[in-house]
Amino acid sequence: MKVRVRLAPSPTGTLHLGTARTALFNWLFAKKEGGTFLLRIEDTDLERSKEEYIKNIYDGLQWLGINWDESPTIQSERVNEHKQIIKTLIDKGFAYKCYASEAELDEMRETQKKNGLAPKYDNRHRNLTSEQEAEFITAGREPVIRFKISDQKLISWNDLIRGKMTWSGKDLGGDMVIARRAPAESIGDPLYNLVVVADDSAMQISHVIRGEDHLSNTAKQILLYEALDLNIPVFAHTPLILNSEGKKLSKRDGVTSISEFKKMGYTSEAMANYMTLLGWSVPEGINERFKISEISKIFSFKKVNKASAKFDWDKLNWLNSQVIHEMSAETLLENLDPLFKEKEWHIPSHEWGINLVGLIGPSMVLINDGVDQAKPFFEEPELSDDGKKQLEIKEATVILKFILEKLGDRDAASFSKEKALDLINQATKRCEVKKGLVMKSLRAALFGTLNGPDLIQSWILLSRFSKDRARISRLI
Repeated sequence: MKVRVRLAPSPTGTLHLGTARTALFNWLFAKKEGGTFLLRIEDTDLERSKEEYIKNIYDGLQWLGINWDESPTIQSERVNEHKQIIKTLIDKGFAYKCYASEAELDEMRETQKKNGLAPKYDNRHRNLTSEQEAEFITAGREPVIRFKISDQKLISWNDLIRGKMTWSGKDLGGDMVIARRAPAESIGDPLYNLVVVADDSAMQISHVIRGEDHLSNTAKQILLYEALDLNIPVFAHTPLILNSEGKKLSKRDGVTSISEFKKMGYTSEAMANYMTLLGWSVPEGINERFKISEISKIFSFKKVNKASAKFDWDKLNWLNSQVIHEMSAETLLENLDPLFKEKEWHIPSHEWGINLVGLIGPSMVLINDGVDQAKPFFEEPELSDDGKKQLEIKEATVILKFILEKLGDRDAASFSKEKALDLINQATKRCEVKKGLVMKSLRAALFGTLNGPDLIQSWILLSRFSKDRARISRLI
């Protein structure tokens, strides 16, 4: 069987983490099997679908390294084909026009609720006579189209993740609506389950890989495949992604879209790495830190868990820090340069920028951390509480005056680690203080705080443009 899989997002919002994980599992499976990964934009909800969301989906997938192999299918362009399939189902007796009003359906559900029954359409219009239908049309009622589902029908399939699955027709909510209300002489807008079957068949999809929340849809869609005498694809239902409280991850949890993760400073490599781990167990001997191109060679649904995956910020942050720490200084500078430009920070030279990212890179977890850590090199720092306390020590002023005096006759461009250490040693002896006091006072003067990257390397970067002198001068 030639493997053809697809991602079918709805452009009614940005690319969600769960959708991206589904895309990743489809892509990994296609690459492993030498198959084809396709993209279908399910934009039949015309009121909520937006071009900006389509672009967001495209951009998010490409940022993650997930590229599709053929031009995307746009679902709204196939509406005529969908309606023709519905007409075929009606002609063959698998579907019918239901004229039940919303008020009648609400009353039906209320009665079921009072009797302790699950809400379910009671198929009341399945066998209307031509006279009854004529009365409804005369009364101005517009029907939906329903697909017949027998309560006695058992639907089974072998799921690649969950094994043998069986659903009973009586648990599917009664005859299924496959087209919205419209005048009786026409067919209304086709609905999800019908168009998915039509499009997956047209695209020759061999495997449908999607979240476990589609399990009931799969049972309904298999009935449609059978009625239309179409080849039924192989199904695989991936585990849901839960938050720390064990509930389905949603917008209420804050960041859920891929573009938001990118904006926060997560790398595409770490995101793809982490999403693979959300539901997939790493085979023995394989490190959890990997590139998806490597995993595509060994990916298997045998290692995909049935149990839901819990989102772990600490794990994602660790992976992201590993990616950053493995970056070359050139790559890290390329990532940070656009953020620096947004702040209108000017890197005086490429060499200076390389030295800066080499200094701050080892302590970064997010790309955006580089902005906070680089800020003291571009902007005058404010004195923190610990910085103020340090500079209030009476010896601190004496130390800084001595250092400033020595800086006055030096060549800033040739200021080196050896010269910086020599100056600190001179201040220690001349001012008769401990070396730690000299270094703490100098750090407080240069950065306003006692915390930060390596003092000597930081001092050298500031000294290239005499920023060190300016900062010490303002304090004494």
